[in-house]
Amino acid sequence: MRKLALISALAMMLAVSMASAALPACAEWVIGDARPDAPELAARGAFKVGVRTERIVHRDQFDILHDSDSDTDGGPRYDRTLTLEIWYPAQLAPGQREAVQYTDVLGAGANNPARPNTPFTFAGRAARDAAPLSGKPHPLVIVSHGYPGSRLQMSYLTENLASKGYVVVAIDHMESTRLDRAGFASTLLNRPLDDQYVLDTVAAWARSGSGHFLSGVVDAGHTALLGYSMGGYGALVAAGAGIEAAGLRPLGVTDTAPFAPLLHGAARTPDARIRAVVAFAPWGGARGLWLDAGLAQLRVPLLFVAGEDDQIAGYTDGVLRLAQQAVHAPRYLLGYQLARHNIAPNPPPPASHANPVDFSAYAEPVWDSARINNINQHVVTAFLEQALRQRDMSAQLSPESPASPGKNIAGVHWRYWPAAEADK
Repeated sequence: MRKLALISALAMMLAVSMASAALPACAEWVIGDARPDAPELAARGAFKVGVRTERIVHRDQFDILHDSDSDTDGGPRYDRTLTLEIWYPAQLAPGQREAVQYTDVLGAGANNPARPNTPFTFAGRAARDAAPLSGKPHPLVIVSHGYPGSRLQMSYLTENLASKGYVVVAIDHMESTRLDRAGFASTLLNRPLDDQYVLDTVAAWARSGSGHFLSGVVDAGHTALLGYSMGGYGALVAAGAGIEAAGLRPLGVTDTAPFAPLLHGAARTPDARIRAVVAFAPWGGARGLWLDAGLAQLRVPLLFVAGEDDQIAGYTDGVLRLAQQAVHAPRYLLGYQLARHNIAPNPPPPASHANPVDFSAYAEPVWDSARINNINQHVVTAFLEQALRQRDMSAQLSPESPASPGKNIAGVHWRYWPAAEADK
């Protein structure tokens, strides 16, 4: 009991230190702000937040959407342009404020008359192009959106993590955004490859003398991959979960050769810099993309977050099975009772209210999105503090603790499986 009390006290000190830098009272609520009933670690951290946009090009990649059986020279190649949004601890100039306007779009790809690409803006709490805070480098979190989605759809979480001392890099995956959605095979193949390329790129930027603003600012050796839906799929594959060729064919993939390095049993060693994965409603578990042996290849700490009525990724045969069968990884599962698939994004923007389908791409029928956002901030913070910084967060993460989500947050289930043990 004394040990539990000490752990709880330390966790409370962490929460207080994060809350001490909370934003001053504001007349307007901004996406990501803590509600009065937010759990303790949803509060913003002690760091001011800067944000910048970068574009990188992954050259000479296999173009699976233009592949054909007649290709005899290795298939078509193309360059993949990835737009990145980067949030980071910042040093604000005199008079500079954490106030930014983001621009995103609704829709499900170009030229869709049922869901046209409708631009919208929303406010955030970050300073555009602020100077990075020098000193100790910060762990890296790479964020991958759904299909289709955007790099901005989880800004409530990306800003929050940057305020707690993480460099957060969110990707617009080419051919998978609301602007340029294309064939599904591209998303299946390129999600883990994009994640790896971004990690390699940011690691190069972080080196001393690189000339990039992240030089000396980011510790790529301590990286977490965080993904939603198809982003969760890509994060798990990048971290080592081998997929099955037989599961690709029902999804319209006729040539599985380009997937060879990603298949179960392939001779590959996951990047040792990837120390953790956060998978929100990861897609594929209910569609035969992974067998148990492929999931057993995962070795890093895992946090799964899912709606228990998810009709897209599946729950019992989807996310729950993934968590149960990743037996060589310590893993947690937060299940939202009565929730469906939209447990990761920002709340529905006002522009979506004119189109029920666009609205339903953000909203949950039962849960309030801002409440979900705060719970996600709390749980992801506790998990990353333990996985990337080796802080003892057992007061928040242990299912037996009175402070765990399963004990002190209504409407959720909280599960934990240690490494090398199957579900009991």
